[in-house]
Amino acid sequence: MKHKRGFNPLERMSAHRKALHRNMVTSLFRKERIETTKAKAFAVRRTAEKMITRAKEDNVHNRRIISGRLYDEAVVAKLFTNIAPRMKERNGGYTRIIKLGERKGDAAEVVILELVDYKLDTGEAKKKSKKSEEKPKNGSKGK
Repeated sequence: MKHKRGFNPLERMSAHRKALHRNMVTSLFRKERIETTKAKAFAVRRTAEKMITRAKEDNVHNRRIISGRLYDEAVVAKLFTNIAPRMKERNGGYTRIIKLGERKGDAAEVVILELVDYKLDTGEAKKKSKKSEEKPKNGSKGK
């Protein structure tokens, strides 16, 4: 039975698990969308949401705690200046998990872990910009 188990150890030793969380949270904050397995996504989401909650209040103490867990200073700066202010009005639930199906090799469930306010870049924006660029160059209206 799984009563009172605090977290999923992901069948890794503690140092390996901490490094996995650190790397995946860094990638999530850098790219704002990552593809991973379902078990890892649920484990990493817990870590990421705690960091975003802490980053909502920008002070030296919180920056030092986050910097101790994330080793990339550019990602720490992005978290405090870009991501956390966007989440200021939310009381939690900063990430979403979208199921993709099973991986072909080992049938592991693959999901997308992304920030809630992530905007997917679709081809519509590119089509609109191309139409505006296709004006005649010689000034004639074209018949």
